[in-house]
Amino acid sequence: MFSGSIPALVTPFRDGAFDAPAFKRLVEWQIDEGTSALVPCGTTGESPTLGFEEHYRVIDACLEAAAGRVPVIAGCGSNDTATAICHMRYAQQAGAAAALVVAPYYNKPSQEGMIAHYRALADACDLPIVVYNVPGRTVADISAETMCQLAEIPTVVAIKDASGDLARVTVHRAGAGADFCQLSGNDDLWLPHAVLGGAGCISVTANVAPRLCADFAAACAAGDWAGALVLHDRLFVLHKAMFSDASPAPAKYALSRIHDWFSLEVRLPIIQASAASRAAVDAALVAAGVL
Repeated sequence: MFSGSIPALVTPFRDGAFDAPAFKRLVEWQIDEGTSALVPCGTTGESPTLGFEEHYRVIDACLEAAAGRVPVIAGCGSNDTATAICHMRYAQQAGAAAALVVAPYYNKPSQEGMIAHYRALADACDLPIVVYNVPGRTVADISAETMCQLAEIPTVVAIKDASGDLARVTVHRAGAGADFCQLSGNDDLWLPHAVLGGAGCISVTANVAPRLCADFAAACAAGDWAGALVLHDRLFVLHKAMFSDASPAPAKYALSRIHDWFSLEVRLPIIQASAASRAAVDAALVAAGVL
């Protein structure tokens, strides 16, 4: 259902508040540079620090700026099933194409609890769901076998897999079908994930280098693995730099270097990128040819 380079958009702040004009400029730039879909209110968008009203303002701003040109996959995850349902219903009525729903964090549900959570979401709202598995943040891992069961739910249309386990791409393809949409959640593993059957990536780096990431995605889609490898090598140092400090601080710093209208402001408990991180980002931007 989705493919290509899909940035997990940062949420710009200025003087402590959501900077809607900067966000809309970011969306416009992304679309101009070849981005194929947009994800507001994901982890990279600092969603844990957004109140409900603010969360919905970000979704609305993304949809307004995108104006139907690319799909918007709204971040709707929560460790509270009722809250996730609330987010999904809002995103659906606002016009989102799908909901990105992270595995419930902190609670540590069983695999049966995971299935019950996503079934409850699907029963309450028919907005398509992109399941997000990121055990490094949530602690609770959605096993490959559980994911194949979730794929049987009609509105579960895709997975963003940040488990780092590339073998799962094959297990998911075998259990959920070759047409089930698999998206990488790890920029540095995007190339091998694509080789194994992945359709694209929900990316941090694409915030900063959308054209390069879109070109890389196009090479993968065309089966131009030699060309994709060249672009992968060019992007790899940037992928690493985006996590040289707590995300999304490095990405926001990078955007402030590219665009004079973008503030590097983050919200606690994230703090601005360290001097070492900034140096790594600066070097990566030059190496990738972004600056």
